[in-house]
Amino acid sequence: MRVMQGARFAFGPFVLDPGAGTLLRDNVPVAAGHRGLQLLAALVARPGEILAKAELMDAAWPGTAVEEGNLTVQIAQLRKLLGPAANGGEWISTVPRVGYRFIGAIEQLGDAKRQPLPLPAKPSIAVLPFANFSNDPEQEAFADGLTEDLITDLSRIGGLFVIARNSTFAYKGKAVDVREIARELGVRYLLEGSARRAAGRVRINAQLVDALSGEHLWADRFDRGLEDIFAVQDEVTAKIVEALLGRLRAPLPRNRPGNLEAYDLCVRARKLIDVSPETAREAHLMLTRAIALDPDYAEAYRWLAMNHWMGWVHWGEAVEPARGLALDLARKAVAIDPNDAGCHWVLANLLAYERRFDEADAEFAKAFELDPNDADAWATLSDITTLAGQVEEGLEQIRKAFRLNPYPASWYYLTLGQAQYAARDYEAAVETLRRDETYRTSSRRFLAASLAQLGRLDEARAEVAMFLVANPHFTTRHWVETEPFRDAATLEHFVDGFRKAGLPE
Repeated sequence: MRVMQGARFAFGPFVLDPGAGTLLRDNVPVAAGHRGLQLLAALVARPGEILAKAELMDAAWPGTAVEEGNLTVQIAQLRKLLGPAANGGEWISTVPRVGYRFIGAIEQLGDAKRQPLPLPAKPSIAVLPFANFSNDPEQEAFADGLTEDLITDLSRIGGLFVIARNSTFAYKGKAVDVREIARELGVRYLLEGSARRAAGRVRINAQLVDALSGEHLWADRFDRGLEDIFAVQDEVTAKIVEALLGRLRAPLPRNRPGNLEAYDLCVRARKLIDVSPETAREAHLMLTRAIALDPDYAEAYRWLAMNHWMGWVHWGEAVEPARGLALDLARKAVAIDPNDAGCHWVLANLLAYERRFDEADAEFAKAFELDPNDADAWATLSDITTLAGQVEEGLEQIRKAFRLNPYPASWYYLTLGQAQYAARDYEAAVETLRRDETYRTSSRRFLAASLAQLGRLDEARAEVAMFLVANPHFTTRHWVETEPFRDAATLEHFVDGFRKAGLPE
Protein backbone atom coordinates (compact mmCIF):
# COMPACT_ATOMS: atom_id res chain seq x y z
CA MET A 1 0.00 0.00 0.00
CA ARG A 2 1.66 3.25 -1.13
CA VAL A 3 1.24 5.95 1.47
CA MET A 4 0.29 9.34 0.05
CA GLN A 5 1.90 12.41 1.55
CA GLY A 6 -0.47 13.65 4.26
CA ALA A 7 -2.63 10.51 3.95
CA ARG A 8 -5.12 9.53 6.62
CA PHE A 9 -6.31 6.02 7.40
CA ALA A 10 -9.86 4.91 8.16
CA PHE A 11 -10.63 1.59 9.87
CA GLY A 12 -13.80 0.66 11.74
CA PRO A 13 -15.01 3.79 13.58
CA PHE A 14 -11.47 5.30 13.58
CA VAL A 15 -9.62 7.82 11.42
CA LEU A 16 -5.88 8.19 12.02
CA ASP A 17 -4.11 11.31 10.74
CA PRO A 18 -0.37 10.72 11.35
CA GLY A 19 0.57 14.18 10.05
CA ALA A 20 -1.72 15.98 12.50
CA GLY A 21 -1.04 13.45 15.25
CA THR A 22 -4.74 12.76 15.79
CA LEU A 23 -6.94 9.71 16.17
CA LEU A 24 -10.72 10.12 15.93
CA ARG A 25 -13.35 7.60 17.01
CA ASP A 26 -16.73 8.43 15.43
CA ASN A 27 -15.21 11.85 14.78
CA VAL A 28 -14.45 12.53 18.43
CA PRO A 29 -10.75 12.97 19.34
CA VAL A 30 -9.29 9.99 21.22
CA ALA A 31 -6.73 10.84 23.87
CA ALA A 32 -3.88 8.77 22.38
CA GLY A 33 -0.21 9.19 23.27
CA HIS A 34 2.42 10.29 20.76
CA ARG A 35 4.38 6.98 20.78
CA GLY A 36 1.21 4.96 20.41
CA LEU A 37 0.14 7.01 17.39
CA GLN A 38 3.59 6.54 15.79
CA LEU A 39 3.26 2.77 16.22
CA LEU A 40 -0.30 2.72 14.92
CA ALA A 41 0.73 4.78 11.88
CA ALA A 42 3.51 2.31 11.06
CA LEU A 43 1.13 -0.66 11.39
CA VAL A 44 -1.84 0.71 9.43
CA ALA A 45 0.42 1.88 6.58
CA ARG A 46 1.19 -1.79 5.90
CA PRO A 47 -1.92 -3.76 6.90
CA GLY A 48 -1.52 -7.54 6.99
CA GLU A 49 2.28 -7.31 6.92
CA ILE A 50 4.43 -8.47 9.82
CA LEU A 51 6.47 -5.59 11.20
CA ALA A 52 9.52 -6.64 13.19
CA LYS A 53 9.90 -5.34 16.73
CA ALA A 54 13.09 -3.45 15.81
CA GLU A 55 11.29 -1.68 12.96
CA LEU A 56 8.40 -0.66 15.22
CA MET A 57 10.74 0.54 17.95
CA ASP A 58 12.56 2.66 15.39
CA ALA A 59 9.20 4.15 14.27
CA ALA A 60 8.19 5.15 17.79
CA TRP A 61 11.62 5.96 19.27
CA PRO A 62 13.69 7.08 16.26
CA GLY A 63 17.41 7.15 16.94
CA THR A 64 16.92 6.05 20.56
CA ALA A 65 17.87 2.71 22.14
CA VAL A 66 14.93 1.50 24.25
CA GLU A 67 14.01 -1.72 26.02
CA GLU A 68 11.65 -4.09 24.21
CA GLY A 69 9.34 -3.86 27.21
CA ASN A 70 8.49 -0.28 26.19
CA LEU A 71 7.11 -1.58 22.90
CA THR A 72 5.07 -4.25 24.70
CA VAL A 73 3.54 -1.62 27.00
CA GLN A 74 2.66 0.70 24.10
CA ILE A 75 1.05 -2.11 22.08
CA ALA A 76 -1.00 -3.14 25.15
CA GLN A 77 -2.18 0.47 25.61
CA LEU A 78 -3.08 0.73 21.92
CA ARG A 79 -5.16 -2.45 22.10
CA LYS A 80 -6.99 -1.14 25.15
CA LEU A 81 -7.61 2.20 23.41
CA LEU A 82 -8.93 0.66 20.18
CA GLY A 83 -11.04 -2.04 21.86
CA PRO A 84 -12.20 -5.09 19.91
CA ALA A 85 -12.62 -5.05 16.12
CA ALA A 86 -16.08 -5.50 14.59
CA ASN A 87 -15.60 -9.29 14.51
CA GLY A 88 -14.71 -9.34 18.19
CA GLY A 89 -11.04 -10.01 17.51
CA GLU A 90 -8.05 -7.68 17.90
CA TRP A 91 -6.88 -4.99 15.52
CA ILE A 92 -3.22 -5.76 16.26
CA SER A 93 -2.03 -9.37 16.36
CA THR A 94 1.19 -10.64 17.93
CA VAL A 95 3.52 -12.76 15.84
CA PRO A 96 5.48 -14.60 18.59
CA ARG A 97 9.20 -13.71 18.80
CA VAL A 98 8.97 -11.67 15.56
CA GLY A 99 6.72 -8.64 15.86
CA TYR A 100 3.17 -7.44 15.19
CA ARG A 101 0.77 -6.91 12.32
CA PHE A 102 -2.42 -4.91 11.79
CA ILE A 103 -5.50 -6.97 10.90
CA GLY A 104 -8.53 -5.27 9.41
CA ALA A 105 -9.68 -3.35 6.37
CA ILE A 106 -7.90 -0.02 5.92
CA GLU A 107 -9.13 2.74 3.68
CA GLN A 108 -6.47 5.27 2.76
CA LEU A 109 -7.87 8.79 2.59
CA GLY A 110 -6.26 11.76 0.87
CA ASP A 111 -5.52 14.91 2.82
CA ALA A 112 -7.69 17.15 0.64
CA LYS A 113 -10.90 16.54 2.55
CA ARG A 114 -11.75 16.23 6.19
CA GLN A 115 -13.79 13.21 7.18
CA PRO A 116 -17.50 14.07 7.15
CA LEU A 117 -18.90 14.56 10.61
CA PRO A 118 -21.95 12.40 11.36
CA LEU A 119 -25.26 14.27 11.27
CA PRO A 120 -26.91 14.96 14.65
CA ALA A 121 -30.30 13.42 15.42
CA LYS A 122 -32.06 16.80 15.22
CA PRO A 123 -32.16 19.26 12.30
CA SER A 124 -28.66 20.73 11.96
CA ILE A 125 -27.71 24.07 10.44
CA ALA A 126 -24.75 26.35 9.82
CA VAL A 127 -25.15 30.04 8.98
CA LEU A 128 -22.47 31.07 6.49
CA PRO A 129 -21.04 34.60 6.69
CA PHE A 130 -23.36 36.99 4.86
CA ALA A 131 -21.63 38.72 1.95
CA ASN A 132 -21.23 42.49 2.22
CA PHE A 133 -22.79 43.93 -0.94
CA SER A 134 -22.31 47.54 0.17
CA ASN A 135 -19.83 49.68 -1.73
CA ASP A 136 -18.35 50.59 1.65
CA PRO A 137 -15.90 47.98 3.07
CA GLU A 138 -16.59 49.50 6.50
CA GLN A 139 -19.98 47.72 6.34
CA GLU A 140 -18.18 44.36 6.56
CA ALA A 141 -18.64 44.40 10.33
CA PHE A 142 -22.38 44.99 9.87
CA ALA A 143 -22.71 41.89 7.64
CA ASP A 144 -20.65 39.87 10.14
CA GLY A 145 -22.82 41.08 13.01
CA LEU A 146 -25.96 40.08 11.14
CA THR A 147 -24.53 36.58 10.62
CA GLU A 148 -23.51 36.24 14.27
CA ASP A 149 -26.90 37.42 15.52
CA LEU A 150 -28.72 34.89 13.34
CA ILE A 151 -26.46 32.13 14.69
CA THR A 152 -27.27 33.24 18.25
CA ASP A 153 -31.01 33.41 17.55
CA LEU A 154 -31.12 29.94 15.96
CA SER A 155 -28.84 28.48 18.61
CA ARG A 156 -31.47 29.28 21.25
CA ILE A 157 -34.01 26.96 19.58
CA GLY A 158 -33.83 23.71 21.53
CA GLY A 159 -34.94 21.57 18.58
CA LEU A 160 -31.98 22.60 16.39
CA PHE A 161 -28.25 21.75 16.30
CA VAL A 162 -26.39 24.95 15.35
CA ILE A 163 -22.71 25.34 14.46
CA ALA A 164 -20.84 28.13 16.28
CA ARG A 165 -19.65 31.30 14.56
CA ASN A 166 -15.90 30.55 14.66
CA SER A 167 -16.42 27.53 12.46
CA THR A 168 -18.69 29.12 9.88
CA PHE A 169 -16.39 32.14 9.60
CA ALA A 170 -13.58 29.74 8.61
CA TYR A 171 -15.29 29.75 5.18
CA LYS A 172 -15.57 33.52 4.84
CA GLY A 173 -14.49 34.74 1.42
CA LYS A 174 -13.79 31.21 0.19
CA ALA A 175 -15.45 29.70 -2.87
CA VAL A 176 -16.43 26.33 -1.42
CA ASP A 177 -19.32 24.15 -2.56
CA VAL A 178 -22.17 24.22 -0.02
CA ARG A 179 -22.32 20.42 0.05
CA GLU A 180 -18.63 20.27 0.93
CA ILE A 181 -19.10 22.78 3.76
CA ALA A 182 -22.09 20.85 5.13
CA ARG A 183 -20.05 17.62 4.98
CA GLU A 184 -17.10 19.16 6.86
CA LEU A 185 -19.28 20.78 9.54
CA GLY A 186 -21.60 17.80 9.89
CA VAL A 187 -24.86 19.63 9.17
CA ARG A 188 -27.73 19.11 6.75
CA TYR A 189 -28.87 22.70 6.19
CA LEU A 190 -27.02 25.90 5.34
CA LEU A 191 -28.24 29.48 5.46
CA GLU A 192 -26.45 31.87 3.13
CA GLY A 193 -27.14 35.42 2.15
CA SER A 194 -25.99 38.98 1.58
CA ALA A 195 -26.50 42.38 3.14
CA ARG A 196 -26.33 45.87 1.69
CA ARG A 197 -26.49 48.87 4.03
CA ALA A 198 -26.59 52.41 2.66
CA ALA A 199 -28.35 55.73 3.28
CA GLY A 200 -30.32 54.50 6.27
CA ARG A 201 -31.67 51.46 4.40
CA VAL A 202 -30.74 47.79 4.53
CA ARG A 203 -31.38 45.10 1.94
CA ILE A 204 -30.95 41.48 2.99
CA ASN A 205 -31.17 38.38 0.80
CA ALA A 206 -31.29 35.01 2.52
CA GLN A 207 -31.79 31.43 1.41
CA LEU A 208 -32.00 28.13 3.24
CA VAL A 209 -30.45 25.15 1.41
CA ASP A 210 -30.80 21.43 2.06
CA ALA A 211 -27.20 20.35 1.38
CA LEU A 212 -28.18 16.69 0.96
CA SER A 213 -30.58 17.30 -1.92
CA GLY A 214 -29.35 20.72 -3.06
CA GLU A 215 -32.96 21.94 -2.75
CA HIS A 216 -33.74 25.52 -1.68
CA LEU A 217 -36.24 25.24 1.18
CA TRP A 218 -36.83 28.96 1.57
CA ALA A 219 -35.56 32.25 0.15
CA ASP A 220 -36.61 35.84 0.69
CA ARG A 221 -35.50 39.44 0.25
CA PHE A 222 -35.98 42.17 2.83
CA ASP A 223 -35.75 45.87 1.99
CA ARG A 224 -36.25 47.97 5.13
CA GLY A 225 -35.16 51.01 7.06
CA LEU A 226 -32.02 50.42 9.09
CA GLU A 227 -33.97 50.85 12.32
CA ASP A 228 -35.87 47.63 11.43
CA ILE A 229 -32.73 45.46 11.23
CA PHE A 230 -33.49 43.48 14.38
CA ALA A 231 -37.10 42.90 13.34
CA VAL A 232 -35.71 41.47 10.07
CA GLN A 233 -33.40 39.16 12.04
CA ASP A 234 -36.38 37.91 14.06
CA GLU A 235 -38.34 37.34 10.86
CA VAL A 236 -35.53 35.37 9.18
CA THR A 237 -35.10 33.23 12.32
CA ALA A 238 -38.85 32.52 12.44
CA LYS A 239 -38.91 31.47 8.76
CA ILE A 240 -35.99 29.06 9.22
CA VAL A 241 -37.45 27.52 12.38
CA GLU A 242 -40.76 27.08 10.61
CA ALA A 243 -39.05 25.43 7.61
CA LEU A 244 -36.95 23.04 9.74
CA LEU A 245 -39.25 22.23 12.63
CA GLY A 246 -42.62 22.64 10.92
CA ARG A 247 -44.02 24.90 13.58
CA LEU A 248 -43.14 28.22 15.08
CA ARG A 249 -41.32 28.09 18.40
CA ALA A 250 -40.74 31.67 19.38
CA PRO A 251 -37.63 31.99 21.56
CA LEU A 252 -37.70 34.31 24.53
CA PRO A 253 -37.20 37.96 23.52
CA ARG A 254 -33.61 39.23 23.39
CA ASN A 255 -32.24 42.54 24.59
CA ARG A 256 -31.48 44.49 21.42
CA PRO A 257 -29.22 47.56 21.22
CA GLY A 258 -30.99 50.88 20.90
CA ASN A 259 -28.01 52.46 19.17
CA LEU A 260 -26.54 51.10 15.92
CA GLU A 261 -23.11 52.64 16.52
CA ALA A 262 -22.97 50.78 19.84
CA TYR A 263 -23.96 47.60 17.97
CA ASP A 264 -21.16 48.08 15.39
CA LEU A 265 -18.60 48.65 18.15
CA CYS A 266 -19.69 45.49 19.97
CA VAL A 267 -19.50 43.38 16.79
CA ARG A 268 -15.94 44.60 16.17
CA ALA A 269 -14.86 44.20 19.80
CA ARG A 270 -15.95 40.59 20.26
CA LYS A 271 -13.52 39.55 17.52
CA LEU A 272 -10.59 41.18 19.33
CA ILE A 273 -11.06 40.10 22.94
CA ASP A 274 -9.06 36.86 22.97
CA VAL A 275 -6.41 37.53 20.29
CA SER A 276 -3.69 39.35 22.27
CA PRO A 277 -3.28 41.84 25.14
CA GLU A 278 -3.01 44.63 22.55
CA THR A 279 -6.26 43.78 20.74
CA ALA A 280 -7.95 43.23 24.13
CA ARG A 281 -7.13 46.84 25.06
CA GLU A 282 -8.61 47.99 21.76
CA ALA A 283 -11.75 45.94 22.49
CA HIS A 284 -11.94 47.50 25.96
CA LEU A 285 -12.13 51.00 24.45
CA MET A 286 -14.80 49.94 21.93
CA LEU A 287 -16.98 48.27 24.56
CA THR A 288 -16.67 51.19 26.99
CA ARG A 289 -17.77 53.51 24.18
CA ALA A 290 -20.67 51.17 23.25
CA ILE A 291 -21.96 51.27 26.84
CA ALA A 292 -21.66 55.07 26.92
CA LEU A 293 -23.77 55.23 23.74
CA ASP A 294 -26.28 52.61 24.95
CA PRO A 295 -26.31 52.07 28.74
CA ASP A 296 -28.94 49.29 28.44
CA TYR A 297 -27.04 47.06 25.97
CA ALA A 298 -26.51 43.73 27.78
CA GLU A 299 -24.08 42.18 25.30
CA ALA A 300 -21.62 45.07 25.62
CA TYR A 301 -21.54 44.58 29.42
CA ARG A 302 -21.05 40.84 28.99
CA TRP A 303 -18.05 41.18 26.67
CA LEU A 304 -16.52 43.92 28.81
CA ALA A 305 -16.81 41.56 31.82
CA MET A 306 -14.94 38.87 29.83
CA ASN A 307 -12.38 41.45 28.75
CA HIS A 308 -11.58 42.29 32.39
CA TRP A 309 -11.48 38.58 33.34
CA MET A 310 -9.07 37.70 30.53
CA GLY A 311 -6.82 40.57 31.62
CA TRP A 312 -6.03 39.04 34.99
CA VAL A 313 -6.33 35.36 34.07
CA HIS A 314 -4.55 35.28 30.68
CA TRP A 315 -2.74 38.56 30.07
CA GLY A 316 -0.90 38.86 33.39
CA GLU A 317 -2.63 42.07 34.52
CA ALA A 318 -3.42 42.99 38.13
CA VAL A 319 -6.24 41.00 39.72
CA GLU A 320 -7.85 44.01 41.36
CA PRO A 321 -9.82 45.98 40.45
CA ALA A 322 -10.39 43.87 37.28
CA ARG A 323 -11.87 40.93 39.20
CA GLY A 324 -14.52 42.96 41.02
CA LEU A 325 -15.33 45.02 37.92
CA ALA A 326 -15.82 41.88 35.82
CA LEU A 327 -18.28 40.40 38.31
CA ASP A 328 -20.27 43.65 38.55
CA LEU A 329 -20.46 43.96 34.76
CA ALA A 330 -21.61 40.35 34.36
CA ARG A 331 -24.33 40.81 36.98
CA LYS A 332 -25.46 43.95 35.20
CA ALA A 333 -25.62 42.06 31.87
CA VAL A 334 -27.83 39.32 33.38
CA ALA A 335 -30.06 41.91 35.05
CA ILE A 336 -30.59 43.72 31.72
CA ASP A 337 -31.15 40.51 29.70
CA PRO A 338 -32.04 37.44 31.80
CA ASN A 339 -32.93 35.57 28.57
CA ASP A 340 -29.41 35.69 27.12
CA ALA A 341 -27.44 32.45 27.63
CA GLY A 342 -24.14 34.26 27.01
CA CYS A 343 -24.72 36.61 29.94
CA HIS A 344 -25.42 33.63 32.21
CA TRP A 345 -22.32 31.57 31.32
CA VAL A 346 -20.05 34.60 31.62
CA LEU A 347 -21.47 35.23 35.11
CA ALA A 348 -21.16 31.48 35.88
CA ASN A 349 -17.47 31.54 34.97
CA LEU A 350 -16.78 34.59 37.13
CA LEU A 351 -18.69 33.13 40.09
CA ALA A 352 -16.59 29.96 39.82
CA TYR A 353 -13.45 32.12 40.05
CA GLU A 354 -14.97 33.61 43.21
CA ARG A 355 -15.39 29.97 44.43
CA ARG A 356 -19.13 30.47 44.69
CA PHE A 357 -19.61 27.12 43.03
CA ASP A 358 -23.30 26.49 43.77
CA GLU A 359 -24.23 29.83 42.21
CA ALA A 360 -21.91 29.15 39.26
CA ASP A 361 -23.48 25.73 38.65
CA ALA A 362 -26.95 27.29 38.67
CA GLU A 363 -25.90 29.95 36.14
CA PHE A 364 -24.37 27.34 33.82
CA ALA A 365 -27.57 25.30 34.03
CA LYS A 366 -29.61 28.38 33.12
CA ALA A 367 -27.30 29.11 30.16
CA PHE A 368 -27.82 25.62 28.69
CA GLU A 369 -31.55 25.80 29.33
CA LEU A 370 -31.62 28.98 27.22
CA ASP A 371 -29.13 27.78 24.59
CA PRO A 372 -28.06 24.11 24.43
CA ASN A 373 -25.89 24.88 21.37
CA ASP A 374 -23.57 27.41 23.00
CA ALA A 375 -20.13 25.91 22.26
CA ASP A 376 -18.25 28.60 24.21
CA ALA A 377 -20.35 27.78 27.27
CA TRP A 378 -19.51 24.05 27.01
CA ALA A 379 -15.79 24.85 26.62
CA THR A 380 -15.88 27.22 29.61
CA LEU A 381 -17.71 24.67 31.74
CA SER A 382 -15.06 22.07 30.81
CA ASP A 383 -12.38 24.25 32.40
CA ILE A 384 -14.36 24.56 35.65
CA THR A 385 -15.30 20.85 35.69
CA THR A 386 -11.70 19.70 35.15
CA LEU A 387 -10.43 21.83 38.05
CA ALA A 388 -13.20 20.31 40.19
CA GLY A 389 -11.51 16.93 39.65
CA GLN A 390 -14.24 15.56 37.34
CA VAL A 391 -11.76 15.03 34.53
CA GLU A 392 -13.68 12.57 32.32
CA GLU A 393 -16.71 14.85 32.45
CA GLY A 394 -14.49 17.83 31.59
CA LEU A 395 -13.12 15.97 28.55
CA GLU A 396 -16.66 15.11 27.45
CA GLN A 397 -17.70 18.78 27.69
CA ILE A 398 -14.77 20.08 25.63
CA ARG A 399 -15.43 17.39 23.00
CA LYS A 400 -19.03 18.58 22.84
CA ALA A 401 -17.75 22.13 22.31
CA PHE A 402 -15.50 20.94 19.46
CA ARG A 403 -18.45 19.20 17.75
CA LEU A 404 -20.49 22.42 17.84
CA ASN A 405 -17.41 24.41 16.83
CA PRO A 406 -15.09 22.25 14.67
CA TYR A 407 -12.85 25.26 13.84
CA PRO A 408 -12.74 26.91 17.26
CA ALA A 409 -10.86 29.78 18.87
CA SER A 410 -7.37 29.00 20.20
CA TRP A 411 -8.49 28.78 23.84
CA TYR A 412 -10.48 25.59 23.14
CA TYR A 413 -7.14 23.81 22.61
CA LEU A 414 -5.83 25.26 25.88
CA THR A 415 -8.90 23.86 27.66
CA LEU A 416 -8.52 20.45 25.94
CA GLY A 417 -4.79 20.31 26.75
CA GLN A 418 -5.44 21.21 30.38
CA ALA A 419 -8.03 18.41 30.64
CA GLN A 420 -5.63 15.93 29.00
CA TYR A 421 -2.93 16.92 31.50
CA ALA A 422 -5.41 16.42 34.35
CA ALA A 423 -6.20 12.98 32.90
CA ARG A 424 -2.42 12.26 33.00
CA ASP A 425 -2.39 11.78 29.26
CA TYR A 426 0.72 13.92 28.86
CA GLU A 427 1.58 12.83 25.32
CA ALA A 428 -1.86 13.90 24.11
CA ALA A 429 -1.56 17.19 26.02
CA VAL A 430 1.77 17.93 24.31
CA GLU A 431 0.22 17.21 20.89
CA THR A 432 -2.71 19.52 21.63
CA LEU A 433 -0.72 22.36 23.19
CA ARG A 434 1.88 22.39 20.42
CA ARG A 435 -0.76 23.14 17.80
CA ASP A 436 -0.27 26.47 16.06
CA GLU A 437 -3.67 27.69 17.28
CA THR A 438 -2.70 27.76 20.96
CA TYR A 439 1.08 27.44 21.15
CA ARG A 440 1.89 31.10 21.76
CA THR A 441 -0.78 31.66 24.41
CA SER A 442 -0.71 31.16 28.18
CA SER A 443 -1.23 27.43 27.51
CA ARG A 444 2.57 27.11 27.43
CA ARG A 445 2.52 26.58 31.23
CA PHE A 446 0.50 23.37 30.73
CA LEU A 447 2.76 22.30 27.87
CA ALA A 448 5.82 22.76 30.10
CA ALA A 449 4.16 20.75 32.90
CA SER A 450 3.22 17.94 30.48
CA LEU A 451 6.79 17.73 29.11
CA ALA A 452 8.17 17.70 32.66
CA GLN A 453 5.87 14.84 33.66
CA LEU A 454 7.22 12.89 30.66
CA GLY A 455 10.77 13.48 31.89
CA ARG A 456 11.55 15.78 28.94
CA LEU A 457 13.00 18.42 31.26
CA ASP A 458 15.15 20.32 28.75
CA GLU A 459 12.11 20.91 26.53
CA ALA A 460 10.02 21.84 29.59
CA ARG A 461 12.59 24.43 30.72
CA ALA A 462 12.67 25.96 27.23
CA GLU A 463 8.86 26.33 27.25
CA VAL A 464 8.99 27.90 30.72
CA ALA A 465 11.54 30.45 29.52
CA MET A 466 9.29 31.45 26.60
CA PHE A 467 6.18 31.52 28.81
CA LEU A 468 7.90 33.86 31.29
CA VAL A 469 8.83 36.33 28.55
CA ALA A 470 5.11 37.03 28.07
CA ASN A 471 4.18 36.43 31.74
CA PRO A 472 7.13 37.81 33.75
CA HIS A 473 5.17 38.09 37.03
CA PHE A 474 3.77 34.53 37.01
CA THR A 475 4.03 32.50 40.21
CA THR A 476 2.53 29.09 40.88
CA ARG A 477 1.22 30.27 44.26
CA HIS A 478 -0.68 33.19 42.72
CA TRP A 479 -2.07 30.90 39.99
CA VAL A 480 -3.36 28.43 42.59
CA GLU A 481 -4.91 31.23 44.64
CA THR A 482 -6.83 32.60 41.66
CA GLU A 483 -7.88 29.40 39.80
CA PRO A 484 -11.24 27.83 40.75
CA PHE A 485 -9.94 24.51 42.13
CA ARG A 486 -12.30 22.45 44.26
CA ASP A 487 -10.30 19.20 44.34
CA ALA A 488 -7.06 18.95 46.33
CA ALA A 489 -5.60 16.05 44.31
CA THR A 490 -6.11 17.86 40.99
CA LEU A 491 -4.55 21.01 42.41
CA GLU A 492 -1.51 19.09 43.70
CA HIS A 493 -1.10 17.38 40.32
CA PHE A 494 -0.88 20.73 38.51
CA VAL A 495 1.51 22.18 41.12
CA ASP A 496 3.70 19.07 40.80
CA GLY A 497 3.97 19.55 37.03
CA PHE A 498 4.71 23.27 37.37
CA ARG A 499 7.48 22.56 39.93
CA LYS A 500 9.07 19.84 37.81
CA ALA A 501 9.03 22.21 34.81
CA GLY A 502 10.75 24.93 36.84
CA LEU A 503 7.96 27.53 36.88
CA PRO A 504 8.47 30.08 39.67
CA GLU A 505 7.00 29.14 43.05
